[in-house]
Amino acid sequence: MTNVLRIARGATALTLAAFLGACAILGNDFGAGDRSGLPPLADGPIPPAFTAFVESQWPAAEARGVSRSTFNAAFRGVGPDSDVLAKATRQPEFSRAIWDYLDDMAAESRIATGRDMLVRHRALLDRIEATYGVDREVVVAIWGMESSYGAILRDPTKVKNVVRALATLGWRGGSRAAYGRQQLNAVLRILEHHDVDARHMTGSWAGAMGQTQFIPTTYLAYAVDFDGDGKRNIWTSVPDALASTANYLRKSGWQPGATWGYEVALPSGFDTSMEGRSATLADWTARGIARASGAAFPRPGDQATLLLPAGPGGPAFLTLRNFQAIKRYNNAMAYALGVGHLADRLAGGAPFITPWPRGYTPLDEAGRFELQTRLKAIGFPLEKIDGKVGPQTIAAIRAYQAQRGLAVTGNASLELLTLLRGG
Repeated sequence: MTNVLRIARGATALTLAAFLGACAILGNDFGAGDRSGLPPLADGPIPPAFTAFVESQWPAAEARGVSRSTFNAAFRGVGPDSDVLAKATRQPEFSRAIWDYLDDMAAESRIATGRDMLVRHRALLDRIEATYGVDREVVVAIWGMESSYGAILRDPTKVKNVVRALATLGWRGGSRAAYGRQQLNAVLRILEHHDVDARHMTGSWAGAMGQTQFIPTTYLAYAVDFDGDGKRNIWTSVPDALASTANYLRKSGWQPGATWGYEVALPSGFDTSMEGRSATLADWTARGIARASGAAFPRPGDQATLLLPAGPGGPAFLTLRNFQAIKRYNNAMAYALGVGHLADRLAGGAPFITPWPRGYTPLDEAGRFELQTRLKAIGFPLEKIDGKVGPQTIAAIRAYQAQRGLAVTGNASLELLTLLRGG
């Protein structure tokens, strides 16, 4: 170890390749054998091709103001992560059912812990709410969904070293390689500012960092020092992590004093192909849509978009501007719905009123496009191939199910698409 430290002191005079090679020769003291509780930096000897890739990133880093000492320290002992490569190339065809996802995100244990956090950090959340105008329950909901209120970051089996993860993606991440290199460059700029050291920069396999999972470029743009210690530390500073989240939402168009959306009830015979259309809440009311709870819409002039996440047979929602702000954080409908629902539950709200149509695997938009394309190809009359499950699509599904002797549900399911693929 003494020899390694001596090399480290002179690292600016060495090439990174020589330095990493020296670490490997000396037993890789900075790698998998680390006992600090932090995720490992390497799983064995570091491939020369990986070392060469790392060195190739130096010119771009230098051009962005990164010092050689910061660069060398960031990659000291770092090798590729095979688990990251496996995750980068694993492309599930369809995501899990939305009801399963929401069951997890709004589990009773997550709600109970979140309510405890609201009490424990009341004074901090008062300041954040006053500064950014974002509801405390939304900020805490994101915290709970992203890292189980910081608990995941304390588990080295569930987090990655961000430098290692992004270097691995940049090296051989396939379609994610450009992203990996871009975010790696941002990481080096963060390290140059000394907000955190490379060893303690932990996050997901895709480089999302800290307690509220900022990707590095987002961190550079929106992270704040809310505890006043001169560092933007979203890893161990709860004030910095939560205030950074609120700042990001505010800059993403969050509307103070408004909600994310409402669960609604559709009238009988409603044309569900209107999903995705926007109108004022007053206009939707005129079409027969009402809140599922029976309460009135408090701001009928708000623009709202119809959302049917499980198709015509499940809960329906009218989502507002704040729903889109949440999607800026993570551009997934299920995620934004999860944040909104968990926030409502933390504030004392009830579960969704309309039950989910459990028992099948719903399709994402690409799957619905394919389902419509295949139904039309075998003779079912569909005027539009648009990925929306409207009356024509439901009628075609029902006719196909009856033709095949299946239960006639009208559900656009993965099981149905699999049958169609098989001819």
